[in-house]
Amino acid sequence: MSTLADLLRDSLWTIDLTDIQRMRVEREVQVRFFAAGATVVRKGDPVEHWLGIVDGLVKINTFSADGRSTTFTGVPRGGWFGEGSILKNELRKYDVIALRDSHIALMPKATFMWLLDTSIPFNRFLLQQLNERLGQFIATVENDRLLDPDARVARCLAGLFNTVLYPGIGAQLQISQEEIGYLAGVSRQRVNQALKVLEQAGLLHVEYGGLTIKDLEGLRRFGP
Repeated sequence: MSTLADLLRDSLWTIDLTDIQRMRVEREVQVRFFAAGATVVRKGDPVEHWLGIVDGLVKINTFSADGRSTTFTGVPRGGWFGEGSILKNELRKYDVIALRDSHIALMPKATFMWLLDTSIPFNRFLLQQLNERLGQFIATVENDRLLDPDARVARCLAGLFNTVLYPGIGAQLQISQEEIGYLAGVSRQRVNQALKVLEQAGLLHVEYGGLTIKDLEGLRRFGP
């Protein structure tokens, strides 16, 4: 099981912190456990923390007034998110749900703002993070409107292996077909068909409880 120390070591924003900054982060960031299906944060809640995934997998989604659910993205181990809501000082615009048992790092808003005020490298990281996230969401809209289910699954998986947003994730990912379905917006049965197509194309290898990526660029380009 990964630890907070592992998460901080692998995170790009910690590389250029001073000793004083690093010590404060290590002292003030807390880790909480959320069981599969639990709500990590709710839409409409005040934003009190920047969130990182020590281990596990969460989905960021929202519900319409009639109860329909829309998933924006998934965040695997190593990812940090929620900086936009902190910077805009607004209430949460989405729910975060644990898709499996997960340990979540919680950086207090005051610590986040202190780093913003004292660390130029942290500011540069946030610019890159926000730009990368914007590109991810634009691609999600495009995928939902233009791609068939096989390509949607391929692009969804490729998005989970973004080395800027999720550094240190490696080539293997423990993820179920049901979890992929939640993130790609297709049924578990359709995910199973898509994975067979992608495996036959030499892009990945399906394993018990997960998969290994063999051709990340191929996944990103898969489809029309």
